Amino acid sequence: MAPRILVVDDNQELLTLLTQLFEDAGYEVVGATKGKQAVEVSRAQPPAVAVLDILLPDMMGYHLADALRKDQPQLPLIFITGVFKGGKHAMEARQKYAAAGYFEKPFEAAKLLEAVQKLVPTQKQAPSPTSMQDAFDVELDIDVEEEGPQDAMELTGRIKVTGGDNLTAEIRGANLTATPLHKVAATLVRPPVPGRPPDPMPVGSGGPGQRRGELKDNLPSLLTAFYLARETGELGVQRGKVRKVVYFERGTPVFALSNLLADRFGQFLVRVGKIKPEQLEDAASVATANNRRTGDVLVERSLLKDTERLYYVGQQVKAIIYSLFSWEDGTYVMSFKEKATAESIKLDVHPANLIVRGIKKLYKPERLRRMLRPEDRLIPAVAPAYQLHEVELERWEAELLPKIDGNRTVAELLAYANRPDQVVYGFLVSMMSLGILEQRTNSQ
Repeated sequence: MAPRILVVDDNQELLTLLTQLFEDAGYEVVGATKGKQAVEVSRAQPPAVAVLDILLPDMMGYHLADALRKDQPQLPLIFITGVFKGGKHAMEARQKYAAAGYFEKPFEAAKLLEAVQKLVPTQKQAPSPTSMQDAFDVELDIDVEEEGPQDAMELTGRIKVTGGDNLTAEIRGANLTATPLHKVAATLVRPPVPGRPPDPMPVGSGGPGQRRGELKDNLPSLLTAFYLARETGELGVQRGKVRKVVYFERGTPVFALSNLLADRFGQFLVRVGKIKPEQLEDAASVATANNRRTGDVLVERSLLKDTERLYYVGQQVKAIIYSLFSWEDGTYVMSFKEKATAESIKLDVHPANLIVRGIKKLYKPERLRRMLRPEDRLIPAVAPAYQLHEVELERWEAELLPKIDGNRTVAELLAYANRPDQVVYGFLVSMMSLGILEQRTNSQ
């Protein structure tokens, strides 16, 4: 019987990929996105080891560890985190909880798997440590110094994706004009302000209408600008030598490309442990020699199911978009066209929820506190960019919103919410970035 692992992370995409990683290694996996849910499933199906994200929507991972240990005092624990980084946090986890591992996002999938296998071995042979060398997290924080091809921007070159129910998408990476952003002629306009709807844009314009500016904290407003105008076009972002482009169809993100080698589809499959580096290298060589697509060779060799390809392409596209939320510097160019790209992928995430997830998971604590101070007061926006029914809210978030009327400071809201400060700050800043809340001025 396969050993059972409990995996808890509120990022559904990451939870899905971790689940597959462990199942491929021979484990039975039970997953949860919240602490309370994790306690319930672990009582019904006691795990042999637990992998816990420290920052969860309803409780800290440490509190979840206490709850799990009440039922299983000797349960081995491994913590993962994107926020509580540094030796001090890792030491505290090991001293107080006898943690068997402490992994900071982005982390190496092979090392996480190694840590689990030392605690609970399986009969199935594990992937080699070199099979997943790159950092593993669907919300990638790409270092600007990372090298990649600087002229050609592509995800997979040109692939044809076929899924169930006659779902087909053809993607042509060559459709992107990889002009450095600083060389793009643009009309300078006032950049968008976080928490405030952006300037009106020419709706339905298929001409050369463009705007450019400094990225700073403007990404949510830039995404909202496309959404509000139901505009089709491109958002190009550049930081140093790294360039990424997000494509929109009628206001919704449908595709993304990057000039980083690590952002290509094959590399993404390696990063998440779907294929090994040597398998990608061999398939790419065969594809080049026979003028074929690498993805087709991977499918032909049963390394990737044809029905899986669309899912992984979608996850890779979201990974590129999410990675931009970690950028605090750089420049952007927005351009509007009749059709942004030859083909597109329907992503299963509303722009509002994409913004909320990006801020909650990738804005660092110091960035959140810079944008919102404890003494600030918030009020509901008169003209919100999004309606509440478009946003996925936790129960405590829905209960907190009516309390935000300008009479309470942020510090008072933190105390009332009774959640980790980082969680509450992420929620409040995300609501500001959606234009649902705004800071109260002295005149209000």
